[in-house]
Amino acid sequence: MERRVWRIPAYNAKSGKVRAVPLNDAALDILRILRNLDTEHYLFVNSKTGKPYTTIHKVWERLREEAGLPHLRLHDLRHQYASFLVNSGRTLYEVQQILGHSDPSVTQRYAHLSTRALQDAADSASAAIGRAS
Repeated sequence: MERRVWRIPAYNAKSGKVRAVPLNDAALDILRILRNLDTEHYLFVNSKTGKPYTTIHKVWERLREEAGLPHLRLHDLRHQYASFLVNSGRTLYEVQQILGHSDPSVTQRYAHLSTRALQDAADSASAAIGRAS
């Protein structure tokens, strides 16, 4: 937590390589709350059994239903996060590194630019032309 990085061991990473994922302030706040719940070595512990979760499928299904989003997939959240990064001005290279993609073409699939971001880009060209004349 001090380094603001989540280290994913190679045996848990899809690539089979150790990954370091930068943690933002919101993620760190959640981790601090979970740590304060005195769950010993695990962050996510079943309140009924006192044991760590081995899967999140049932909890995820319940949360989706409660939120009225029964078709939302975890991967959809990853896409949305990537889109937020791109639309806030982060480069595709930065997004690629955060998501852990080895191939930049994979990252490009996540880069859904908002109409507003595209309009801002077009306006910047207009502004540059106006300054040149």
